[in-house]
Amino acid sequence: MMVCHCNGISDREIHSAIDWMRASDATAIITPGKVYRALGKRPDCGGCLPLFLATMEGNANLQVGAGIPILRDRQKDRA
Repeated sequence: MMVCHCNGISDREIHSAIDWMRASDATAIITPGKVYRALGKRPDCGGCLPLFLATMEGNANLQVGAGIPILRDRQKDRA
């Protein structure tokens, strides 16, 4: 399904970009801007943003894994 008509980005491309980013860095915070950059594109009109975000949210690899400690916990350990 075409998500961004201005840049010709499909839902498959969004999912592939998220999967690639998660595989390369398990702790990465994945944002729409990072997905656009991973695809070599830039947002244009923004009309696709609601569908773009809904597509991203449908990807199981979007969230950082629960086993990853958050920075705040690391700082407590250092104190």
